[in-house]
Amino acid sequence: MKVMILKNFIVFEGIDGAGTSTQIKKLIERDSSRFIATAEPTGSETGRFLRRMLGGDFSVDEKTNAYLFAADRCEHIFGKGGVKELCESGKTVVSDRYFFSSMAYQSVSCGEELPKLLNSPFPLPEYLFYFVINPEISLGRVNARGEHKEIYETIEKQKKIAAQYEKVISEYEKNAAESGMKIIRINAADTIENISEVIWSHIAN
Repeated sequence: MKVMILKNFIVFEGIDGAGTSTQIKKLIERDSSRFIATAEPTGSETGRFLRRMLGGDFSVDEKTNAYLFAADRCEHIFGKGGVKELCESGKTVVSDRYFFSSMAYQSVSCGEELPKLLNSPFPLPEYLFYFVINPEISLGRVNARGEHKEIYETIEKQKKIAAQYEKVISEYEKNAAESGMKIIRINAADTIENISEVIWSHIAN
């Protein structure tokens, strides 16, 4: 298990439609001077390539997919002006997705070994908020948006990804005392306002 904690780094994780993006927006609205929002895939060239792939513009081998996500993440964390630099300067960075996503999404398609290996160099966040929700409910939210769906946004895939997420997060929960990462489970089927208050109760100070 990873033991390095990156202070001032907060991660929101969950399957598509769980509400992570909405809650990050709520957090920024509450205190934009304190929090910096970011996301994976990033807005870099690698991230834009990945978003096109996720949108179905083209396909790559699943192992290539895992390598590309790790490369985008490496620049996101360690690159100039990246998360590590910001956190060490005293900023609080909140990321919509991190390597836990790769260990859930990519593990379904190419097995667990490669995503674990590729993501082993990355530090743990100080806080991990894991949004738990029934895939049928979350996918209903995705469908209600009326937007072009990504390649993972089918009920069959989301059920498999949700199961893998649970496996990954549970493993980190067992080792939380050793790692020092604070893991908070969020009932993502609750109201936006209630979820926002739960999150704030953990990080207000």
